[in-house]
Amino acid sequence: MDRPAHQVRGQVAEGAQALGLPTTETEERISVATQWQLMWWRFRKHRVAMASTVVVLLFYLVVIFADFLAYSNPLASEAQRSLLPPQRIHWFDNGRFAPHVYALSGRRDPVTFKRVYTPDPEKKIPVRFFTPGFEYHLFGLIPANWHLIGIEGATPEETLFLLGTDEQGRDLWSRLMYGTQTSLTIGLVGVTISLILGVLLGGISGLYGGVTDTIIQRVVEILRSIPTIPLWMGLAAALPNDWDIMRVYFAITIIISLIGWTELARVVRGRFLSLREEDFVMAAELAGCSQMRIIFTHLVPSFLSHIIAATTLAIPAMIISETSLSFLGLGLRPPAISWGVLLQQAQSIQALAISPWLLIPSIPVTIVILAFNFMGDGLRDAADPYGQ
Repeated sequence: MDRPAHQVRGQVAEGAQALGLPTTETEERISVATQWQLMWWRFRKHRVAMASTVVVLLFYLVVIFADFLAYSNPLASEAQRSLLPPQRIHWFDNGRFAPHVYALSGRRDPVTFKRVYTPDPEKKIPVRFFTPGFEYHLFGLIPANWHLIGIEGATPEETLFLLGTDEQGRDLWSRLMYGTQTSLTIGLVGVTISLILGVLLGGISGLYGGVTDTIIQRVVEILRSIPTIPLWMGLAAALPNDWDIMRVYFAITIIISLIGWTELARVVRGRFLSLREEDFVMAAELAGCSQMRIIFTHLVPSFLSHIIAATTLAIPAMIISETSLSFLGLGLRPPAISWGVLLQQAQSIQALAISPWLLIPSIPVTIVILAFNFMGDGLRDAADPYGQ
């Protein structure tokens, strides 16, 4: 029996309120809206998810412009600058805007024999924006040497230390910029590979069934039953010690991806099992469509929003995996720079007591993981725009 018109209009009005739209224009907009529009209307109501999305985009801007944001060569070391504390920028001088830092003078403590650095307020070194510095290739292609900040009349490697230095005297701010680039890129590339494997193998398993389904599911169960840490240790130990940074980088990415695709494959298989008997799938088969075309053209778009939400929630797991591997010495190794490599020097209590700023790289790890999780929650809630 058809529902009365006033009941339909009432449900449309309720849906409009849920989507944050004025009820006067909702009937026409909802009737012609696409799935992506409905998803966006609901997602933008999730304020925490929207704020987290902005945070994630800012982090990936750091990934793109890491060379520009780093004012010092991340590999430039100097024993005399070992474990310098974070340096403060003074923005005003005698009431006018004149950013500057104080010159540092070091002396040896006669009791602890440690080198102690004290700022000298009499020596003010101006800080300038958009200044030339060490050379790099923007986007890996364009030669450039401009940086966001720099020092007038001196090299930043010898004068400016916004987050302090590590045990080798390398600037922690610049190394953090490059570490962000590496860790977030590994997470994105790893999830992309896992997404392809999960959708392809899960789709084949759910669509074909039979022996193919059994073999793929047994492989999934075997991979999920292996303890993660021993598996990482074994695979990382198999990497040759003479490999360069790029080879180790891609090897770690592939290792993490080969472990992370199984959960998505299970989800895709379950969805395909429920959809493969639908009329549009049968019609595609009768029209002569290949199995790959049915998977990627007809089945995957029907729950693409759920795949996006699952992928967003998988990226922080990839980032944590790389950071954990590198922190334990099983992943990227120096001279590579990542969040895990930066945190290696913060393993001992003694190092933290003397130089607590070595833990600063853990702050962006925490922020980006929370941001990805909140954004994933918002996408998951918005994946079904018709739900209340």
